[in-house]
Amino acid sequence: MRLFLAFLMLGAAPAIADPPVIAGAVLHPAGNGYRIDVTLRHPDTGWDHYADGWEVLAPDGTRLGFRELMHPHVNEQPFTRSLSGLEIPDGIGKITIRARCNVDGWAEATFTLDVGR
Repeated sequence: MRLFLAFLMLGAAPAIADPPVIAGAVLHPAGNGYRIDVTLRHPDTGWDHYADGWEVLAPDGTRLGFRELMHPHVNEQPFTRSLSGLEIPDGIGKITIRARCNVDGWAEATFTLDVGR
């Protein structure tokens, strides 16, 4: 009976998948700002669980840009998406990128990139 209850409790526990991971990023000067290409990896399972965005942050945590991901990428891992028109204020030498999924929210791991002006 105890074993049966243990299995029931496991079935009721939420499934936690691997968080989205920023596998790489490249920053390109573009006009008066930048374009950033971010490569993301996440074990998307479909519309019920997928990486749904990433953001670019200044060192003080100010959001400089956000890229919403509109659909799962089940058969395309890792995948790269871009954000254009990114404005990075003078004096900022590094930016941080973090990703999120529609179930678990923002990943704890981040990716830091030199602006290299």
